[in-house]
Parts: sequence; C-alpha cells; structure tokens
Amino acid sequence: MTDIKRNKYDKAYLRIAKEWGQLSYCYRKKVGAIIVKDRMIISDGYNGTPSGFENICEDPAGLTKWYVLHAEANAILKVARSTQTCQDATLYITMSPCKDCSKLIHQSGIKRVVFMESYKDDEGVVFLKKAGVEVEQIQNLE
Repeated sequence: MTDIKRNKYDKAYLRIAKEWGQLSYCYRKKVGAIIVKDRMIISDGYNGTPSGFENICEDPAGLTKWYVLHAEANAILKVARSTQTCQDATLYITMSPCKDCSKLIHQSGIKRVVFMESYKDDEGVVFLKKAGVEVEQIQNLE
C-alpha cells in the first residue's frame, strides 16, 4: 500500500474512532478506539464503566472513577471474548495510550498504534516503541 493510500485509510479509521468515542458516558474526556486487521474492523471500544455498572464515569468531585475502562482496553477485551485475534492488527485511538494500556496493547499482539491527541504523559508511547510497536500521531484528519 502506498503511503498516500495508507494515510487516507489511517485518517478514515481515526474519524470512525472519534465518532465511536462520542458514545462514551464520560464527561471529562470521550475516547474511542478501533482495531483493524487486514483492512477490516475487528473491534471497537470507548471509555466507560464495566458491564453491569451505572454509566457514571466521574465521582462527585469530577474525577474519573478508578474502575473506568479505557477505550483501547475495552476494544482489546472485546476481541478476547471473540474468535478473533489482535495479532498484527492496528489500533486507532483518539488519545495516546497510558502506560497500563500500552502493556495490554503489546501483549495482545497489536503491531501498530495510530492516535490523534497526546495523553498527559508519554510513558505508554515510549514503552510501545521500546517493545517494537510502530506508533504514529495524526492530528489533522482533513
């Protein structure tokens, strides 16, 4: 695939991830993730509470509750409950992964991560690069 065509697909998948993030019940930040393998979307996720919990992500002080799952964790866990595998897949996410999610990404076999916004620290991205995962930021979806 040419770089121009790859970039076109990357931006399209990021737009889908951004739209998917709008389904989140979190007020502080809405994050969406899409996992793509062989140009097929095999999973999706957004940040939110675990199944069976009320859809309230923040406590009365406005802080995110500790048990809220990140978008990429939700997408990876959805694959784990299916017959699919993340091996050699690409993760498209609206925000770069935190250090905890970066461990899940690496262990799941995802080979490439494309994100829009940077998380408050870059330790997750540093870890992924050290682990041999290709990481790319695309901010402009035009």
